[in-house]
Parts: sequence; C-alpha cells; structure tokens
Amino acid sequence: MRNLLNKEIEALTLAGCTAEDWGLISVSDDFDASRMHNVEMYGQVTIGANTGMMEVADGFQKACGIRNATLRNVEIGDNCLIENVRGYINRYYIGNDCLISNIHSIETTDDASYGEGKVISVLNEVGDGNVMIFDGLSSQVASLMVKYEHDKVFTQAIRSIVGDYIAERRKLTQSGTINDRVRITNAGKIINCHIGKDCVIDGAQKLKECTLKSLPEAPVKIGTGVIIQNTVVYNGSTIGHNAKLEGCFVGEACKILDGFSGESSLFFANCHMGNGEACAAFCGPFSASHHKCSLLIGTELSFYNAGSATNFSNHAYKMGPMHWGVLERGTKTASGSYILLPAQIGAFSVCFGKLMHHPDTRKLPFSYLIAYGDEMYIIPGRNLTTVGLYRDIRKWPKRDKRKEGAKTSIVNFDWLSPFTVGGIMTAKRTLEALYEVSGDVENYNYHNYIIKNSSLKKGIKYYDIALRLYMGAVLKRHRLETPKSDVGTGKWSDLSGLLTPVTEEERVVEAIKNGTLNNVTDIRAEFTRIHENYNEYRWAWSYRLIREYYGIEGEITEEHAAKIEEDYITARRAWIAEIRKDAEKEFQLGDVAPEVLEEFTGSLSKEVDFEKLKYYL
Repeated sequence: MRNLLNKEIEALTLAGCTAEDWGLISVSDDFDASRMHNVEMYGQVTIGANTGMMEVADGFQKACGIRNATLRNVEIGDNCLIENVRGYINRYYIGNDCLISNIHSIETTDDASYGEGKVISVLNEVGDGNVMIFDGLSSQVASLMVKYEHDKVFTQAIRSIVGDYIAERRKLTQSGTINDRVRITNAGKIINCHIGKDCVIDGAQKLKECTLKSLPEAPVKIGTGVIIQNTVVYNGSTIGHNAKLEGCFVGEACKILDGFSGESSLFFANCHMGNGEACAAFCGPFSASHHKCSLLIGTELSFYNAGSATNFSNHAYKMGPMHWGVLERGTKTASGSYILLPAQIGAFSVCFGKLMHHPDTRKLPFSYLIAYGDEMYIIPGRNLTTVGLYRDIRKWPKRDKRKEGAKTSIVNFDWLSPFTVGGIMTAKRTLEALYEVSGDVENYNYHNYIIKNSSLKKGIKYYDIALRLYMGAVLKRHRLETPKSDVGTGKWSDLSGLLTPVTEEERVVEAIKNGTLNNVTDIRAEFTRIHENYNEYRWAWSYRLIREYYGIEGEITEEHAAKIEEDYITARRAWIAEIRKDAEKEFQLGDVAPEVLEEFTGSLSKEVDFEKLKYYL
C-alpha cells in the first residue's frame, strides 16, 4: 500500500471527495482515482485495487469503486463496489470483491460482542440462563449446557472454555468484518457484525450484534425486512421475508422465513421455521414449523413437525412461565395441538388435541396421544406401523442440506437405536405389567391417560415386531462377532442428534469439569469420536439385548443367529403388511389417488439391501 499522489488528491477533490487528513489515506498500486466520487473519508482509510468490474445482476456489470459514501477507519480490499451509503461505514474491514449498495450504515462500536457471549434461558423462560451463544456452538454442547445447568461446576467450566474461545478470536480483530465476495444491498443498519465469505444480505432492515458464519460453499442469506439482534447464524442458512430473531443461535442449513419470530431460542441443522413463533425453545436437528399461530415455547425438540396452531403452555398460574418439556426425537403435533407443560413425550409419538395432566410417555415411545374432550388416551406403539413414520425415516437423510466439512452438529439418523429400542423394551414390559396387575379389563389407567384393552394388546404386538426387526438387522451387520468392550451396554441418551451411551456422555461432562477437556476444539473432537464408535457401542448393547431376549446363556451361535434371522424376516413382513394396511386405509378415505397408493405399496414390496437400510432398520 502507498500514500496518495498529489495528482490523485487533486482528482479526488475535483470528484467531490474529501479527507480529514489525506496523509492517513492508503491505496493499492492499482488504485484508480477516477473510480471515486463524492466520498468523505475520516481517520485511516485503506483502499485496494479498484480497476475491475462488479456483476450487480445477471449480465449487468458496473465499474468497481466508491461513490456517494462516508468512510471512517475502514480497510477495503480489492475490486469492491461501494455506493449510495446514506449514513456511513465506520470501523470495518471489508474484504475483496464485495458489493455494498444502497444501505443506511455499517459500524463497529467499542462494546461490540458480535452476538457472542450472551447467555439465554432455554426451556425455563424465567431461569437464570443456561446456554451461552457463540460461534462454535453445536447442538451437543448446547444440550449439555441445558441438561447439566444445575451442576455449578460444569456450568462454570463450560462458560470459562467458551469465554476463552471468544476472547482468543476477539484478539484477531478490533473491528467488524465483511469478508470476501459479500453482497449487501438495499439494507438498513448493520452494527457490530462479523459477516463471512459469500454472504448475501438483500433488503434486511437491521442487523445488530451478529455473527454470520457464511462459507463459500454454503453461504448465509439474509432477506427482506429481516431484523436480527444478538444472534449467530451458521453456514447455509437463510433468514428472510420479515423474520425477526433476538438472542438466538441458527445452525447449519436452517431456513427461518415468512415473518417467523424467535427469542432466546436455538435452531440446529436443517430446521425450517415459518410464520409462527419460538420462545425459549431448543429446536434440535430437522425441527419444522410452517404455520401461522404455532407457538414453540419452553420445549426441546428434534426431528419434529408442528401442525398448524400448535401451542405449548409453560405458564404457571401465578409464578410465571417457568415450566418446560421435552418431545423426544421424531415427535409430531397435529393441527390445533396443545400440550400443558411440564410434559415429557416419548420418541416418535404423535399428539392430537388438548393434552392435559402433564403427559409423561417416555416409557411408551411411538404412541398416539389423543384428547377427546376431558378424556386423554394413549394408543401405545401405534406410530410404529404408519405410513407417516415410514416416510419420515426416509426423508430426513435426503433433506440434510449441510455441506461436507461444514457440519458442526452431529446427526445420527437411526430411528431404531439403543436409545429408542431401549424405550421399546421398557414399553413392552410396562404394558405387560399393566395387563398382569389389572387383568383383562376394558380400560387401563396410565398417568391419568386411558389405554384401551385392544390398544394395549396391539401395543405389545407392535413393540415386539420392532424389537425383532432391530435385533435381526443389527445381527446382519455383525453376525457372530464378539463385542470389543462393554461401553454402550447401559442406558443411552440422545444429545440433540448424537446417540451416545450415557457413560460416554457423563465421561465428557466429568472431563470438562476436571479440566481434561478444556477447549472447544477438543470437546468437538470427543463428540466426533463417540459418533464414529457408534456401531461398536450399538453392537455391545444389542449383543446383551439379544442374549436377554432369547434367553441365551453363553455366546450367540449360528443356531441362535438362524432363529433371530427367521424372526427378523417374519417381523419385517408383519411390519410392511401393517404399513400397507395403513396406506390402504388412507386411500379408502378418498384423499389419495390410486396411482399414488400403487406407487407407495409397490415400493414396500421391493427387497432392499441392508446397507441401504442402515437409517431405517
């Protein structure tokens, strides 16, 4: 870089440009003074080469340069086009090939946080705060922050780690950053923001205290009327159509559109939100809400779909919005659903109507919960044999829009896993115990919910089909291989997408508390290691399950394997038959065209290679 030549200062002055001190202006050797018009410069301003052309629309190129703008303490890279800045650009680094056109102002203030370090209250809306937002947050780290918020040693340790991570990154820059090839057009105010490469901001109303972690292969897109404050947005995500976010984290490949508003909420990996509202919500991978009047509040979700006008009630009568709930992975709420929190809903369940009595169905996954007036019913295991489940477990892997190498949150797509199958085992035993204690009666009472006699018996049948499906499918992969260790033989958990033995989860927590894991990179690597060992841990758990289910005393033999495979084939045929029956039932309602039914049932008849079924069985 060099100082301006006298003839360049003269040319700039004639073009309506001014400088507080021409001696503080530095330019590239390829600087063309004729590309500057009506520019006011204060403090230190550095301008790169400006002899190139900028494509502002398809087939429409304009000369790079700076026109009609006020700059103060700004560094600008090569071949940028900056024009029509109504206010000013103050204390910013701007990379190469950037377009900034028709905006109000861009500035950095002394107290800039760039959206990092803010502690929000997720789930318990009136809590002291549990999740610290930062560029580097994954669904797994956030899950631990929420799950262990009452462990003061852990909370202090993880916040210290995150604080150090933020402080180290702050050392790299004392100003806001706009990286290479960013396009900011027709926007309002941008205050204290880090904006990643290839980000597109078009028509946003206001961005304040934000980090937009855009990547060339997965750019962030911010659209018309958007207001975002104190928020981090990750690669591949789109925020548009008058959406509003305050104190949120938006993970990879999310879409938040159509006037959706979010406050103190988390959205991870492929969430799709539109029209409705979220407050103190933990929206794990593949959570979706597309409808107006839907309120996601005080609830943890993943692989979730909200029907229109879904509502969660978290408000104690006089003590405020202090209640919260968990809908385990794969849960749906039908149109008009209402759930009175606190509530705990088992995996892959479907909720209908106004569900009162604080439902807790963790021991009955894959169930339907239905409200008929003041009476609440559970149909155990019903969702195991529905067209909806069959379609869902196939769609999620196909809808993962994240780019390889840009996946911060870990997502395991297995629907039958030690986590869910452990719940299925418990469910089968729970129903059998209800039947044994109460006898063959018309209705059974489960936590103020009614289970009909026929529903209980079918539930036992469906759960048993799922168990045999799972055991046979896993045995196909491992045959008579002996597990390498006992890790995974106990309980499992779902850390918002990561399926892990509880012992491994607790080991990570203890390592963070005692300082063995003391930085964000190592914590992320530990979660990756657990995920990479998933098959090994799952086999250790499954080997014990098979021996227990079939009453095998020693090792599993070829004879045992033959019996398990036979049961698997029988169970799979029964499962497919039930799904076909569900499809035909829907067809009989008159809402499905004959060719659609034929295509679907035809796909059920195809024999599918097990490796291709790894997500499904």
